[in-house]
Amino acid sequence: MNNIAIIPARGGSKRIPRKNIRPFLGRPIISYSIEAALEAQCFDEIMVSTDDPEIAEIARKFGAIVPFMRSPENASDIAGTAEALIEVYNTYLTLGKQFSHLCCIYPTAPFITPTKLRNGMEILHSSGADCVLPIVSYSYPIQRALKLESGQVVMIWPDNYPKRSQDLAPSYHDCGQFYCMSAKSLLQQKKLFADHTVPMLMPETEVQDIDTLQDWELAEIKYLRLQPLV
Repeated sequence: MNNIAIIPARGGSKRIPRKNIRPFLGRPIISYSIEAALEAQCFDEIMVSTDDPEIAEIARKFGAIVPFMRSPENASDIAGTAEALIEVYNTYLTLGKQFSHLCCIYPTAPFITPTKLRNGMEILHSSGADCVLPIVSYSYPIQRALKLESGQVVMIWPDNYPKRSQDLAPSYHDCGQFYCMSAKSLLQQKKLFADHTVPMLMPETEVQDIDTLQDWELAEIKYLRLQPLV
């Protein structure tokens, strides 16, 4: 296979303190990502990239490895995920390990399942794409978006006022869960959303951006709703 799963989980988090290890329905949220990667059985290595000793300890407890710590440069508030992934890849090279494909799995994505990860990696290998990206459609047409201007509500694109919602093309956004990508494209393009990216369409019920405490509560509600009744 020669695939590696990388879970980037730095210690700093401004909006939700200790977000990556905050309890989600009773256990550290990062454990959901680790568990899904382990059960997918499509990775030769599952590692957590962190600068934080507590996160490293929890990651190891749930079955991931932390063979080295992340550098301070790639653990700052302005450091990007792509830079952290490249650092991991290059550090592995110094250890004599090389991977052809990787999957960046976010630590705050409890809706990831082993099946989704397997499907993503299979699509990546079979399509020859640079990246496989889970996306979800906006629930309302963004062409009819509004803005506030001088205390009043106005349309951003007034020409769309007379158009019916069903006549407007659907728009999508990144689920913020995982990215399956070739190591070659990451090293060359130095970005997650690569030039040749193919989609995995996700239902809105299985997607929740978690940036605020309200987001966190909504994610827990959605997650519980998806669980089978015992």
